[in-house]
Amino acid sequence: MVEIAQRVAELVQIPSVNPLHAGPKSGDDGERQISSWLADHADALGADVVVDDVVDGRCNVYARFEGTSDRAATIDVHLDTVGVEHMSDNPFDGRIEDGRVYGRGSVDTKATLAVVLQVMTELHAAGQRPVRTVNLVGTISEEGGGLLGATRYRDWLLDRGQTVEQIVVAEPTMCAPVHGHKGGIGLDVTVHGHAAHSSKPHLGANALSGAARVVVAIDAEQERLAALEASTPVGKGTVSVTELAGGLARNIIPDACALYVGRRTAPDEDIDEVRAALCQLIETSAAPLSTTIESLYGDGSPGFYQDPESALIRSLAQLADAAPTTAEYGSNALRYGEVAHELVVFGPGSIDQAHQAVEWVDISQLERAVDIYRAWLTQ
Repeated sequence: MVEIAQRVAELVQIPSVNPLHAGPKSGDDGERQISSWLADHADALGADVVVDDVVDGRCNVYARFEGTSDRAATIDVHLDTVGVEHMSDNPFDGRIEDGRVYGRGSVDTKATLAVVLQVMTELHAAGQRPVRTVNLVGTISEEGGGLLGATRYRDWLLDRGQTVEQIVVAEPTMCAPVHGHKGGIGLDVTVHGHAAHSSKPHLGANALSGAARVVVAIDAEQERLAALEASTPVGKGTVSVTELAGGLARNIIPDACALYVGRRTAPDEDIDEVRAALCQLIETSAAPLSTTIESLYGDGSPGFYQDPESALIRSLAQLADAAPTTAEYGSNALRYGEVAHELVVFGPGSIDQAHQAVEWVDISQLERAVDIYRAWLTQ
């Protein structure tokens, strides 16, 4: 199916690097160009299109393709990609060779966008409509910034008193329905000390020492979490320090140290309780030094878990001939628990190719996904 490979290649050739990942190779346009492209193409296929400015001219796109029944489904595709500065070839050439489409976003996750548009194009050309109403939703800011696009779409629905029967969140899952993954909390922590000459450390308060105590405490907390029993196939919560920065000069006792604490949450954990306990751990271990703790990209999310026996999971599993599974990564599914009766993460290609120096998707996976979506949306 040449058309689907060419469609993915066309989308790859539209740079849409998340501004938080942008660099000299990526430009600074973010998702603006691809949002405009999606709005125009969905309109040409007969969809009712809403362009929703989320932040700084970066827009979600909500394209509604009216069905022939009273059933409806939303397919969420994030429009942003990760950065390209580490890529070893042209990130936006979209070349097609060796049975693959190459380039940033080819698998994560412009593949699903191309697949759904391929099915809608076929139906439009045949003068047909899908059986269920299809809400194709392009969201910004999944790869960084706190899932702003998904949060906005959720709130857009809630403001209108609407829920959605089924939501499919596009990610590369090798066309296996993913029914659960962890949530998370990110804490930006500053440990405050007092500067002094390094020849007289007793006159200062070393912020690095306080931060070191935090790191040791977080490592001990990870050991505690690892010893727990998992209550779902998603697994147990985890916690780690992944960034640490501080120091003014080699002869100055540092007055501040910044660190990032990432906590992955299991589906059965209460997000407020986890946050409170983690903040208390940080404050206690840094003492007698004080701390500032912020959640710069939102308050965090509990884990996502959908019963694998639900109708949506069983239907996609049957169509794909693939067993339901869980994932280690996160997705926009973390934002949709309030508005989706059934929720799944699903799409062509492997997550192992995402974010790599060379990114690609197998054309055979694209073709398989087209067959699955065609069957699902017309039944």
